[in-house]
Amino acid sequence: MKKIAFTALAIIISFGAYAQKRNEFKGPAYKNYKPWQHDVEPTVVYTIIEKESLTGPEYKNQKVWENKNIEDYKVISIGTKRSKLKGPAYKNYKPWLHKNEEDQDS
Repeated sequence: MKKIAFTALAIIISFGAYAQKRNEFKGPAYKNYKPWQHDVEPTVVYTIIEKESLTGPEYKNQKVWENKNIEDYKVISIGTKRSKLKGPAYKNYKPWLHKNEEDQDS
């Protein structure tokens, strides 16, 4: 019984040890690592487009078999041109002057 418990404990500890990231850094390089200054692939987030919302009698009387199960997804963009600005440029940003530029970026 002790061997089984010891083996299970060793396996659990080894999973935790290998689950950590950035193992290539040691000492001051690990301490001073700044993840926002390195190129990291952004996570793509999706949302469902035009979800049908029914209320009242329409919801009660809907026919499930008549619904089309096609879901369209849209990528959610995080960050804009303004979020990259700092200092006086951020403070003095006029969105009504840059409306067309943000529409083209999205």
